[in-house]
Amino acid sequence: MLKSASAYADSRLYAIKAQTLILCSGKDQLLPSQQEGERLRQLLPNCELRKFDDNGHFLFLEGSLDLVTIIKGTSYYRRGKYHDYASDFIPPSRDEANKIIESYSLFNFITSPVMLSTLEDGKIVKGLAGIPSEGPVLLVGNHMLLALDTVSLLSQMYTEQDIIVRGMAHPLMFRRRKRGRLPEVSSFDWLRVMGIFPVTATNLFKLFSSKSHVLLFPGGVREAFHRKGEEYKLFWPEQSEFVRIAARFGAKIIPFGSVGEDDLGQVVIDYDDLVKIPYLRSEIENLTNEAVQLRAGVGGEVENQQVYPPGILPKVPGRFYYYFGKPIETDGRKQELKDKDKSQELYLEVKTEVERCIAYLKEKRESDPYRSILTRSLYQATHAPTSDIPTFEI
Repeated sequence: MLKSASAYADSRLYAIKAQTLILCSGKDQLLPSQQEGERLRQLLPNCELRKFDDNGHFLFLEGSLDLVTIIKGTSYYRRGKYHDYASDFIPPSRDEANKIIESYSLFNFITSPVMLSTLEDGKIVKGLAGIPSEGPVLLVGNHMLLALDTVSLLSQMYTEQDIIVRGMAHPLMFRRRKRGRLPEVSSFDWLRVMGIFPVTATNLFKLFSSKSHVLLFPGGVREAFHRKGEEYKLFWPEQSEFVRIAARFGAKIIPFGSVGEDDLGQVVIDYDDLVKIPYLRSEIENLTNEAVQLRAGVGGEVENQQVYPPGILPKVPGRFYYYFGKPIETDGRKQELKDKDKSQELYLEVKTEVERCIAYLKEKRESDPYRSILTRSLYQATHAPTSDIPTFEI
């Protein structure tokens, strides 16, 4: 009878259209939780699965699990029929943010990020004092390899300025065309807790309306999965994608550059090498097809958004550097920037400023006595562990 009832229920699970979240344990001694979770995910049409490999049967009785954080990370909280990434966003609690930042403490120790910003009078200062505390603000910069720059940027903005930066992210961090070999969407839950959202004009419009700080990498996937010798090369669309929306809300645009990926590793096998092997070319196509595609038909290199695993030769870790240029005002320029040529002119100004910031950092880091992790480790061994590590003179 039990088998019959179970089969009857299973045969009707496909009809459940409600959004469903399944939590399953990895060390459940009473039930095969993970196997059952996978089975139900296959049957329920609108289902997300989250696995907790180190937890037992009584998930909610274990102190390491926070259901509210899980709901935030899966974007399941909503006030209306669908989740709104602007109005339904609940900022992380201090405890949530600190736990996330702490989980990346080793990465931040290895890269020891240096933050520079520019005040209204043009003076460059160490730290993020040049970032306006009130929005709307649009931070526009380059992506380093595999988007490694995001971790340090979000954590430093929060710890130093108490600013939650809403990062515009590729849809592959939220959904897939199909399941395959890409990392599970759950890998990016922590980013959703910290406020990332799918890159769309509508979402950008809503976030500027709420006076948010927004982070944009116009080069997107093409820069994050760049080829050999393309470090710090910008792959931006030919036409402006953000200037007129920023001007509509009077958002300050802050161009920035980031460098340091070439001090962590060097790309020795890239897309051009891998596609020469038929099997690997097929695998790359499969990976790319799993992700939702952006900018199809826009032309140029930015349209090439192949997702592939680059071969990277590790190095003795160096340091990450970020330089935020002087804020560019758009307040009061709404009518002016409706003109396509004027908008394009400002777009190119932002791009040129990002390139200038990158060039500045590449030059200045050569004089940083603590660029290597070896000298930084020696410094920390002779000073307080939490003391700031010096860098080059500005």
